[in-house]
Amino acid sequence: MSNPFPAIDWDRLTAAARAAREKAYAPYSNFKVGAALLTREGEVFVGCNVENRSFGLCVCAERTAVGNAVSAGFREYRALVVATQASPPAPPCGMCRETLQEFAPDLVLRLVNENGEVRERQLADLFPEPFAGP
Repeated sequence: MSNPFPAIDWDRLTAAARAAREKAYAPYSNFKVGAALLTREGEVFVGCNVENRSFGLCVCAERTAVGNAVSAGFREYRALVVATQASPPAPPCGMCRETLQEFAPDLVLRLVNENGEVRERQLADLFPEPFAGP
């Protein structure tokens, strides 16, 4: 897939996502995820997954990154790196796709793992029919 944003520093975003993954709290699934979200203005916000023994209270890394960005006043995003240990690298879950769609329907994603595997996707390809609401 060709890169629609050639100015994106993927190495910087990947390093930030991997560092965030190391901070994940995943004692139940042992599936740690880190995310690094690039705003239109060039700011980077990270997030990690935070599990809870009441599984419905768990928060994904991608939604944590979006929450951090929104809290700082940023609502337009260009790119997201998601770091997992899965092979092939895992994409965002459905809830995260819905959240990302709310703010960045044209988002480009890079999915990476600790073995160096990389997959690139457009959010629209992963989530072709988002909820449109009333």
